[in-house]
Amino acid sequence: MKVSFGSLVIGAGVCGLLSFVCLATSLGTDYWYIIQMNPGNVSDFEDMSSHSGLWTINEGGKMHAGSIDSFKADYSRYSETEVHMLNMHSAIVVVLSLSLVLLLFGSICGLVSSLARSPVLLTSTASYFFICSLLTLSGVSLYIIYSYQALAETERQVGPGGLAHIHTSFGWSLGMAWLSYGLELLTALLLLAAAKMAKQQHSSPTMA
Repeated sequence: MKVSFGSLVIGAGVCGLLSFVCLATSLGTDYWYIIQMNPGNVSDFEDMSSHSGLWTINEGGKMHAGSIDSFKADYSRYSETEVHMLNMHSAIVVVLSLSLVLLLFGSICGLVSSLARSPVLLTSTASYFFICSLLTLSGVSLYIIYSYQALAETERQVGPGGLAHIHTSFGWSLGMAWLSYGLELLTALLLLAAAKMAKQQHSSPTMA
């Protein structure tokens, strides 16, 4: 079954919209990283379970909005390692927020290029979405590195035994960011296919 130009651009539009929604949801929720107490430990530790996002930490049912605000932090109070972690966190927030903004403009570019049926515009928009996907991938990958380094630093400070009763994992907010990355790639591929089809359609009357 031959796929039409309209099906490709509609598919690209839906994927682009979903990628924006997924990334916006990811940035706006606080289930990027989850810390849970292993069952069977003393009740005093129960409220130490937490889940955090890029902006807030929810610990024991209480939200701490300013606890990870790396932009307003007083760097003079922190060690060199802690400053490095704060800089990494700032980079993650900037990169992922930039990717979200670019996705919004990319949707507009995709609509214009689809209506114009311009192979050049469609290819340019596809390249634009590839750049967005690289930004999202960079932000997510940097967050994973940041999380492992933060855990290693905590273990260095409290010792391996201090984390024996704690289980850490990545949450569904991070999964949404990964999904957004995949949808951005799919959007770019569909736009490239649409550009190829538009080029063939433009060259057909000339060949005839």
